Amino acid sequence: MDPVALLAIFAALALGGTVKGATGAGAPVIAVPVIAAFYDVRLGVMIMAMPNLLSNSWQLWRYRAHLIPGGFTWMLAGGAAAGCLAGTFLLAVLPDRVLLLAVAFGVAVYIGLRLARPEFRLALDTARRIVWPVSLGAGLLQGAAGISAPITLSYLNAMRLARPVFIATVSTCFIGMAVVQVPALFATGLLTLPVFGLSVAALAPILLFMPLGAWLARKMSAEGFDKLVLGLLSALAARLFYVALTGG
Repeated sequence: MDPVALLAIFAALALGGTVKGATGAGAPVIAVPVIAAFYDVRLGVMIMAMPNLLSNSWQLWRYRAHLIPGGFTWMLAGGAAAGCLAGTFLLAVLPDRVLLLAVAFGVAVYIGLRLARPEFRLALDTARRIVWPVSLGAGLLQGAAGISAPITLSYLNAMRLARPVFIATVSTCFIGMAVVQVPALFATGLLTLPVFGLSVAALAPILLFMPLGAWLARKMSAEGFDKLVLGLLSALAARLFYVALTGG
């Protein structure tokens, strides 16, 4: 691997860990586009597979007392798992350009939703009624492009959950996707033992910087942090669109 690319990927994982520590989610939406910009989407998805499983398992354990009662969280996780299984097989067969465009489009939609509808609220009863199509779509996007944030985070943010409840809910959803994604990646032949080792190693910078994110969440305004992250994501999305459409 090119040292510049390695440094960029480490920085992306570190920033992803910082965002995750602050908000409970967001590591893949930072890391996958950076890895895709230097290599390809498939490698980004595979490298994030184990960090998704292990970091979210740790978060769920920490915030387990804050799960939404009534089975909502488990329906969300179950639908996401089913969608992710289908999406992983799309990852194995879709052309690289389509995958790049999927990631770029997903990041762009996420940015647009965050900017356009910051005040939108979704009642819990309404959220329950649409949980299956939402979770299936999120899982499909996660499996095929490694990023479920345009659907998952927009849906849960609209519910206006308290931070501990949000983290417990989104962690359970991500675990549901990860527990089917890792075996499916092995089954398709995409995930090999050397890449699996890279995926495990990628957990280190994420866990290392998650406490920084938690500290920043207490010290920095949410608006300022959002603007910083959204600015970076905008640049990444533009780069991915350029590479996908021009090949350069």
